[in-house]
Amino acid sequence: MTTKEKLLLYLKENKGNWVSGELLSGKLGVSRAAICKHVRKLKEDGYEIESSTRKGYLFSKVSDVLSADEIREGLNTRVFGNNIVCLKETDSTNIRAKNLAAQGASEGTVVIAEKQTKGRGRKKRIWFSPAGAGIYVSLVLRPAISPVEAPRITLMTAVAAAEALLSLKCLNVRIKWPNDILVNGKKIGGILTEISTEMDSVDYIVVGLGLNVNMQLETFTEDIRGKATSILMETGERFSRIKLVQAYLQWHEKYYDILKNRGFEPVIQRWKELADIIGQTVRVDMTGKKIVGKVMDVDNNGVLILKDNQGRSHGIFSGDVTFVPDKPGK
Repeated sequence: MTTKEKLLLYLKENKGNWVSGELLSGKLGVSRAAICKHVRKLKEDGYEIESSTRKGYLFSKVSDVLSADEIREGLNTRVFGNNIVCLKETDSTNIRAKNLAAQGASEGTVVIAEKQTKGRGRKKRIWFSPAGAGIYVSLVLRPAISPVEAPRITLMTAVAAAEALLSLKCLNVRIKWPNDILVNGKKIGGILTEISTEMDSVDYIVVGLGLNVNMQLETFTEDIRGKATSILMETGERFSRIKLVQAYLQWHEKYYDILKNRGFEPVIQRWKELADIIGQTVRVDMTGKKIVGKVMDVDNNGVLILKDNQGRSHGIFSGDVTFVPDKPGK
């Protein structure tokens, strides 16, 4: 443990009480000037620490800084999160995670950022990623699956994210095929899965998740205000991003273990429960065409099985889904 980490731990243990620089200097075996330097760095990291020439230092508020130490403290996983890379700002956590994966980063490596400047969703859409308000996290996976099975990871991630929200907050969470998390019909999260293959096997998969946590309505850009929501907007309360990251990693590891040990069936069954899409009439917008029909199933590779008004069956791999309300009398 570094001096900075020891200092933070000691200040946390004495939360709400002033601790003198002289006491800290003696406890940690460094000069008071070094203590001052490390406190300054902790403040730069986002920790709220009061300083007084006479009293010393006061850690009075629980921090929501997305640091590796904060995430690991209380994280109950075996593999996910053993290696955590935390960034104040980056272009995209998926880009950073792919670079690490290509260099041999181990499975379960996490890349998380306070802010993204080029956050992305599906079809190269922009993912709104302001500082300090959301969770932008990417995870490196190395599953022993074929490329055709890779969409399963997206469905599994959606289940893990939904379970994390449900376990921490009483929210009306639903999954929208293929990669959106909704609350009360509005988008609270999105998933971007990217794959690297070697011949007929998967080398690595990077799965990115964006979750809106403490955004207010005015935080969102005008074009998404009517479509997006956050935990703060739904509950009226700010929520700990640390707790949500921890819950997400724990649920993700749980379902990943299920996938490896018991197969995909338990995962897709839970996905169907949370999606509530089977039997619904939807319109799917794809490149160059639209299909309207009733959802008959989602198969084990994430393919949407649709039956149109002429009774023809369609297997849809990708598209934008809109629910179509039943006509009166039906």
